[in-house]
Amino acid sequence: QVTLVESGGGLVQAGGSLRLSCAASGIIFRVATMGWYRQAPGKQRELVATITSGGSTNYADSVKGRFTISRDNAKTTVYLQMNSLKPEDTAVYYCNLRKDRYDSWGQGTQVTVSP
Repeated sequence: QVTLVESGGGLVQAGGSLRLSCAASGIIFRVATMGWYRQAPGKQRELVATITSGGSTNYADSVKGRFTISRDNAKTTVYLQMNSLKPEDTAVYYCNLRKDRYDSWGQGTQVTVSP
């Protein structure tokens, strides 16, 4: 059983920055692909960024050049550094851990970007 706990969300003005963290329990973290997803009101959940156990990253086009995903295997934590935030980045951000058929989600953290 893996538990994911997100933190770091909040209210920020457009152009500002936030850093999200997701602390994971369990050794599976080191071999899993970690991801950040987001869901805005009335919209489907969408991929923001992923990072494999080997450190390869993938980003949604809408966040490329502004967001950076990273991981610290010693701390079993994944991060999402968000810069140059826009109002359209407003959403609940969810952490995801995936390994083969194992798929786990955090409870989400709210990010609100004011104009």
